[in-house]
Amino acid sequence: MRELHHFGIPTTKEQKKENYMAEAKLYVTDVADSANKIEFLRFEPGSPLPQLLQTTAHIAYKVKDLKKAMAGKEVLVEPFSPAPGLTVAFVVEEGIPIEFMQEG
Repeated sequence: MRELHHFGIPTTKEQKKENYMAEAKLYVTDVADSANKIEFLRFEPGSPLPQLLQTTAHIAYKVKDLKKAMAGKEVLVEPFSPAPGLTVAFVVEEGIPIEFMQEG
């Protein structure tokens, strides 16, 4: 079962309260600061993240079983932990990035 968490929107404009992720060469906003569940992503040149993620909006869902949610999908970004207690991965569905988030 998927539960909508946020919408990720790539941008080239600097946003208020951006957080920098050095390894990804990425500035990202906190979804908690958006009434519309929007996460803005601003990529630096040379970001190692896939071009599709850098140029296309994504939808993020909370899932109970990350491996099960990813089964049979085209993997865009393998599972990683951006924060303690959180594992995320990106797949491609309907031509766009889909983020799966598992807590715990």
